[in-house]
Amino acid sequence: MNEFGFDVSRETTDRFETYADLLRKWNPRINLVAKSTISDLWRRHILDSAQIYRMAPHPVNSWVDLGSGGGFPGLVIAMMAKQFGTPYEITLVESDSRKCAFLRAVIRDTEIAATVINDRIENVRPMAADILSARALADLPALLPFVLRHQSPSGTALLHKGASWKKEVAAVRETWKFDCRVAKSETEEGPVVLSISGVARV
Repeated sequence: MNEFGFDVSRETTDRFETYADLLRKWNPRINLVAKSTISDLWRRHILDSAQIYRMAPHPVNSWVDLGSGGGFPGLVIAMMAKQFGTPYEITLVESDSRKCAFLRAVIRDTEIAATVINDRIENVRPMAADILSARALADLPALLPFVLRHQSPSGTALLHKGASWKKEVAAVRETWKFDCRVAKSETEEGPVVLSISGVARV
């Protein structure tokens, strides 16, 4: 056991290090993550992303990461999948072509398997994902239409949310129905990961 809560191989750790090096190299040009978080990259981004891997009901067939940006959590999940064999398919959706170039560079250099779709989320055909993830993308009123479009009827959305998550949940209860479980973030006090399923309009 280690800081991930399970055994991560030396090869997986090496992939994380390669990823981190590429991010530091590209970040000044295309702003993949906030500059203030670079010095704490491991905890703020890699570990924060890895924690949701254990929340998914493995084995997972299809995992879709919405608004992937710098690849958190999508690329981290793909690196975990390289070691553990699940999820079987990983798709990263990102509208910024420069960020897509970065995502593809990491996929190539770390020799992981993932598909990058360079398009707006609302333009992508419904993907019937078993697991949807989104981190620092939008608030729940904006996210739930994406979840409804791209999640399979039996799927789960794992959504990183900040300390104001209760207000976001309350704001959508009158227009949406869904099951929601809350897990406290393992890397920061205040934020949580929402596990949402059964999404439907009221």
